[in-house]
Amino acid sequence: MSTHTGINSPRPDDTSVNIDLDDPSLYVGRDIAWLEFNRRVLAEAQRDELQLLERVKFLAIFTSNLDEFFMKRIALLKRRVAAGIESPALDGMSIRAQLERARALILEMQHQQAVCWQDHVRPALAREGVRVVELDELDERELARLDEWFLASVFPILTPLAVDQGHRFPFISNLSESLGVLVSPKGQDERLFARLKVPDTIQRLVALPRDPTKPIPATDDPTDARFVPVDQVIRRNLHEVFQGMDIVEVAPFRVTRASGVEQDGDEFEDLLETVEAELRHRRFAEPVRLELQPGASPRITEFLLDELELEAADVYERSGPLEYADLLELLSIDRPDLRERSWIPVVPARLRNEEADIFSIIRERDVFVHNPYDSFTASVERFVEAAADDPNVLAIKQTLYRTSRDSPFIESLIRAAEEGKQVACLVELRARFDEDKNLRFARQLEKHGVHVAYGVVGLKTHCKCSLVVRQEGRELRTYAHVGTGNYHPHTAQLYTDCGVLTCDPDITNDAVDLFNYLTGRSVNEGYRALLVAPNTMRPRFIELIEREAEHARAGKPARIHVKMNQLQDPQIIRSLFEASRAGVEIRAIVRGFCCLKPGVEGVSENIRVRSVIGRFLEHSRIFHFAAGSDDPLEGEWYIGSADWMNRNLDGRVESIAPVNDAEARRRLLRIMEVGFADQKCAWQMQPDGSYTRLVPQPGLPEDSPAKLGTFETLINDAATSVATAPH
Repeated sequence: MSTHTGINSPRPDDTSVNIDLDDPSLYVGRDIAWLEFNRRVLAEAQRDELQLLERVKFLAIFTSNLDEFFMKRIALLKRRVAAGIESPALDGMSIRAQLERARALILEMQHQQAVCWQDHVRPALAREGVRVVELDELDERELARLDEWFLASVFPILTPLAVDQGHRFPFISNLSESLGVLVSPKGQDERLFARLKVPDTIQRLVALPRDPTKPIPATDDPTDARFVPVDQVIRRNLHEVFQGMDIVEVAPFRVTRASGVEQDGDEFEDLLETVEAELRHRRFAEPVRLELQPGASPRITEFLLDELELEAADVYERSGPLEYADLLELLSIDRPDLRERSWIPVVPARLRNEEADIFSIIRERDVFVHNPYDSFTASVERFVEAAADDPNVLAIKQTLYRTSRDSPFIESLIRAAEEGKQVACLVELRARFDEDKNLRFARQLEKHGVHVAYGVVGLKTHCKCSLVVRQEGRELRTYAHVGTGNYHPHTAQLYTDCGVLTCDPDITNDAVDLFNYLTGRSVNEGYRALLVAPNTMRPRFIELIEREAEHARAGKPARIHVKMNQLQDPQIIRSLFEASRAGVEIRAIVRGFCCLKPGVEGVSENIRVRSVIGRFLEHSRIFHFAAGSDDPLEGEWYIGSADWMNRNLDGRVESIAPVNDAEARRRLLRIMEVGFADQKCAWQMQPDGSYTRLVPQPGLPEDSPAKLGTFETLINDAATSVATAPH
């Protein structure tokens, strides 16, 4: 990672010129920047060279991201308007202007999404034999078969809900798909409204086999079928649901509700009660969006707006599926030729002997793990499982922010507690959208004797840490895993995350203090190695950035290379601007939104920002500071759970750990070098805050990171490590 990258050298008067670093023109507003990130996600679906089922996946991810944006951010902005709060974004844009700009961007991108599906992906799938069809593409015999299936498999489940003087308007659950129906008694002019929910328990794409003798759905061979949207089948058969009535108008619709107001954590003495109240609030939270198909009935639209207390600006028309996540059912088709090549994570070289004692391996030196290239099961899961089964282990402590229903960590912690070990688990009940699941985990753990804590009042616990205390001879030795991702075996296959297994006493002793902070009332301001938010992380990062600026002014090597999900914190950004003006080379890989503008003359000339989007979700947080060294393997390296956002630095318990092992640093350097070289999956942020997609330049070696991109390069690295490992 050379320090000579063509980035501007400092000018002698760079830091002497009086520039207002709070000028809004130097920043990008968080919400608009987030929407531009989702545009980059949509761009993956628009890539003709990407495998078709991968394009389908990105169409669904784009919609899922947008749903969360409405539930969290649009809801928050609307609440602020209602409360009369007018605080502008970093870029100076008012809240009302943000809402207007967001609506314009969303409508634009949803149109692009519809064009992508209807004009490109759907026809391309049909050419490959995967046909998603409309009812008008079927003949009468096929329609009759669907009608029979409807009566047998769907009709008994449906529950029409009328609205009249005797029936109140029904509760419309968040993100549910419904049909709004206007019916009229035979021979009468009266118009009555009814809501018919598309049940969550039925498939959204009905596999209609070509062979008329085969049953629906075509579960034995879905590759030899057409896929029919189930809402169209229901709509065709509304006369069966509303017998004796004329069907006057029909409008499919979807409602989005706010995700709920985040509490400070001290409204109730019992945090369980707080979260349960929040979940009840969320279920009945205010609507923020009404989605309809183009040309929807004006009468039904007006009725829904009135009942939901929404405005015309809250209506979003979208072509194609009302819920693009329905298309994910296509991913179950056995068509590997329409997907990226499959990848099975490799077992890290030092952990390939399954019979070896993992604690003795860690004592030799740290074990670095990079998921999903390295196996999560064979590393992190093995570490906790071995601790649960080892008779010499006396205590296990772990944070759980998100995990799966079938989590092996829950099983290991319960087994350890039942065997008499001291087991403590910090369960973050306020992990957004996982609260209900985490409540169940907490009660399950407590039932089996695990000491469950819910963190520090007023703060979310977001750090990713496990601690094992082991009796070794007459001494106790502590082992730790510190990582960037959740203890979630499923997302570990989809998210890129780094972690270190270590028995470095500086780190493990800090981990002991960290858990005392989380489960007790200890407040430690003197951590040896860990950077812990909200206590020591922000001041230490500011100190590290300012030190690089001092080195640049003194003519010493000065660089800051970082990788994270989001970059938003104003104080950090201002420090980066000052460092850039001093001549520090600053390069950042920021997957999501970045609120600073790079490359601005006199302010951020020495800052370069890129975003990498592709096969896996880039989730690692990596930080490197030169510390006066030309050699990038020297200086200081850190990994951990926090982005440079004020919510992470001030409102959460986070941990960042130094990486001292030479091999682990080499791996981190490789990750960063590949990301900075990538010309296939990377976008370069421009001085105006926009992004330009990079395109591989002619003449690049076929196996170069620039040509292959981040994900294929690191897959190849992992595969090579297996092929060249000694047996």
